[in-house]
Amino acid sequence: MYRNLDPAAIVRTVAALRRRIDDRFPDSGLSKVAVELLDVANEARQRAKFIARPHFALRGACVIAVVLTLAVLAGLLAMIKLEDEQLTWVTLVQLVESGLNDLVLLGAGLFFLITLETRIKRRRAMQAIHELRSLAHVIDMHQLTKDPQALLGEGPATQHSPERVLSPYELARYLDYCSEMLSLVGKMAALYVEKFDDSVALAAVDSIEDLTTGLSRKIWQKITLLESHAEPQT
Repeated sequence: MYRNLDPAAIVRTVAALRRRIDDRFPDSGLSKVAVELLDVANEARQRAKFIARPHFALRGACVIAVVLTLAVLAGLLAMIKLEDEQLTWVTLVQLVESGLNDLVLLGAGLFFLITLETRIKRRRAMQAIHELRSLAHVIDMHQLTKDPQALLGEGPATQHSPERVLSPYELARYLDYCSEMLSLVGKMAALYVEKFDDSVALAAVDSIEDLTTGLSRKIWQKITLLESHAEPQT
């Protein structure tokens, strides 16, 4: 029961996070990103279902194509009739060479048909993972200018410094929301390979998880700095 990710639970978590962000930072850029994240979560739920589901119609078509190909090959072999006096070394070499060429082409065609379902699913998964990677960078962009040191007065502002309108508590909440969003991006990526054992897709998901973990680590360094200044001095 608790060994698999629940797509519905992920959607509910994202929806709750969107409401929390909108309550505290209404009409903010982060709130709009949270809305987009919820849309992506709903799309991930449907896409992951498509990728995990066996496509029996496609598999049946592949089986029929394989059977027909083998039947045609068997029919061609049955049509070959050679008298003993006609079977020379030259003829034998020509037959073997032609047969090998045909077998290579047939093997390539059969491989294409057999792997068609996996390649379709892989393309869907890679497109979705690419969207998640872009979304992770968008989330990171929203926290780039949220500098705790500037907010805590550890340095003078310059003419082009970003406007500081958040209190230390609000900044900590803002950064925490960004970290939660990045974590959910990683969970959505994992949905695509939970029931799809493909090495290419698995490697892409691992890269997303490494990306979101690294970005979240930078955010928590900022949160830790805020918390250290909030502690009473002894």
